[in-house]
Amino acid sequence: MNDLTSPERLRQFFHPQSIALVGATDKSRWSLFTYMNLKTFGGSGGATVHCVHPKHEVVHGQKAVPSLLDIDEPVDLAYVMVPTGQVLQVLRDADAADIRNLVILTSGFSEIGPEGAAMEREVLEFARAHNQLLLGPNGNGFINVTAQLTPYGLLVAPPLTPGPVGIVLQSGALASTVLTLAQARNVGLSLLVSMGNETMMSATDVMDYLIEDEATKVLAVFLESIRQPKEFARIAKKALEHGKPIVAMKIGRSEHSARTAMAHTGALVGDDAVNDAAFRQLGVIRVNSLEDLITTAGLLGYTPPLTGRRMGVVTPSGGACDILSDRAADEGILLPEFAPETVSKLKEVVPSFSTIHNPLDVTGFVVVDGTLLRRALAVVADDPGFDFLLCLTDPPRIEPDDVAPVIEQYSQLHEVVARAKVPIVVVSNSSIDITPFGRSVLEKLNLHFVGGMEHGMSALGKAVWWHQKYRESRLKNKAFEEVSRPSTSLSTGEWSEHAARAFLDAEGIPVVPGVLARTAVEAVEGANAVGYPVVLKIQSADIQHKSDVGGVALGLQSDEEVLQAYQTILASVREKVPRSRVDGILVSPMRGEGVEMLVGVVRDALWGQVLAVGMGGVFVEVMKDTSLRVLPVDRAEIRSMLEELRSFPLLRGTRGRIGADIERLVDVIYQISRLAVRHRDQLRALEINPLWIHGSQIEALDALISIEG
Repeated sequence: MNDLTSPERLRQFFHPQSIALVGATDKSRWSLFTYMNLKTFGGSGGATVHCVHPKHEVVHGQKAVPSLLDIDEPVDLAYVMVPTGQVLQVLRDADAADIRNLVILTSGFSEIGPEGAAMEREVLEFARAHNQLLLGPNGNGFINVTAQLTPYGLLVAPPLTPGPVGIVLQSGALASTVLTLAQARNVGLSLLVSMGNETMMSATDVMDYLIEDEATKVLAVFLESIRQPKEFARIAKKALEHGKPIVAMKIGRSEHSARTAMAHTGALVGDDAVNDAAFRQLGVIRVNSLEDLITTAGLLGYTPPLTGRRMGVVTPSGGACDILSDRAADEGILLPEFAPETVSKLKEVVPSFSTIHNPLDVTGFVVVDGTLLRRALAVVADDPGFDFLLCLTDPPRIEPDDVAPVIEQYSQLHEVVARAKVPIVVVSNSSIDITPFGRSVLEKLNLHFVGGMEHGMSALGKAVWWHQKYRESRLKNKAFEEVSRPSTSLSTGEWSEHAARAFLDAEGIPVVPGVLARTAVEAVEGANAVGYPVVLKIQSADIQHKSDVGGVALGLQSDEEVLQAYQTILASVREKVPRSRVDGILVSPMRGEGVEMLVGVVRDALWGQVLAVGMGGVFVEVMKDTSLRVLPVDRAEIRSMLEELRSFPLLRGTRGRIGADIERLVDVIYQISRLAVRHRDQLRALEINPLWIHGSQIEALDALISIEG
């Protein structure tokens, strides 16, 4: 962030009272739509619109001027629609006219290649030198819904309902789609910005502004790329501190970054998986559809904080009870039974043929008794065993001749919601659009409906997770201990196992004992030193997967077996990889029953060092039971990583097997992460596979290290 793109400067940018349309012409629908938007909504104070065209005296039915220099009053914002080659001259005219804020709709810049990129750099350099703030180019502009200001290049249909959701999109065409979806679901917006090429103003700049914007309670962002991960992380942490959720749809799940080919960790750590991990750490809610983007943001914007996972459900449908029960299990939401006093009171409300349990089906008798659902909800709302309630019902759709009964019905529902001690989330059966009549009723009563059971339950799961993350962030001190940088450089390239194990041992990481043997006799001596049974492993920086080339012998019980295995390993390696450099054969004690894990660190091109923790051994890539985090992490984060694993019960101990000392394991992984951070300037990759755990005994049985040149 700099002064040009600070929240204070953006506040001025998004609240213009005088707007000039540069390149305005009746021949362009961009121009016509922008003009119509500005005239339809006009702003809270009635923004003045000027049309600028060098040849036409009248544009869009009003008098036009040849250039910005011919406008005889101050202009707060220039909306630029001229051909690409004329944009720089418009900036010069704007500078001469003391116009410091510009939206550039024009395309043909960096998105088309090197020539366009050169022109874009020239525009940026001029703007920076003359204190001009640019949005775009190649973007539709923005819609300030709170202030009803719409310098936006695609037609905006009323109504524009102000509300708690601020939207930032790295897309032009989808901006209108998202706006229409928000309108259809009756989700009010504060600001919508189409970023374009982000030449100067970036998505993170706008997010930073929205965090400080009083009208915005939640941010919804559509991201094609994360251009500045450190700035994104700063903004995300700031949003969490301010209690403003960020809901993000990040596209591009394919793995395309260059990754280290060594070992398993590189295959397990993909671009999208790292984005997921980074978002979780930063408290950013990730969704995979535009519907979930708007639904989740809307729920968070209109619903009080959810303080736990215990949900009570009131519906008029048994089938819906089953659907919601399944989806609650998917989202990790709990469905406790009603308290005895709640059951007693419900028996006085619901029909005798209703079965009273959570979720509660009040039955189709709601058709006969329109107050049934509301009265049952009021009873459940008094049950102290729930953190929030879900009420399933549909919004009004068709306007009847007499609207009074409809208003009364939903007014009573609103009263229950308003009086309840816990949040009540009202969810419609399906993701239907709110009709104009339905919108008028709900806005009059300030009642918000979440669109559909499927998207609604997804949104609830995300909201519960975010509120828990927010509460934890308030309690935890996120400051990380500084780690000292090493004073000496490490040997570059891929290390052999024995070199990696010696390094880990020197760094305080527990390592299984081992003796490097260069002759068969030394192997026997080493076996007797460490104790039988033993394992023999070929040692070469050129061989990453030892078992693939016959370079491993397990469970050797005697000197004779060690002698024979030594010769067999050497012969196999010389045959299969004849040019490999062999340092010798490592002799280590064979470990028995225990859990094998993988702990690895690789460098991601965007986020930096990434820690991977999962079940290890030879089947690690088959199981793919892995949890990721961007370094640095604290011990609490590492414990969360372990608990995320599907195989976490193995660590606790099952069917008579000794469980792991979890705190000891967390500490060892933490020390490994600290080692990686300490050597982050040189470390390309580090992998311990397996890290063997048997109770409190933890040892690295194999290790790979790769150091940058």
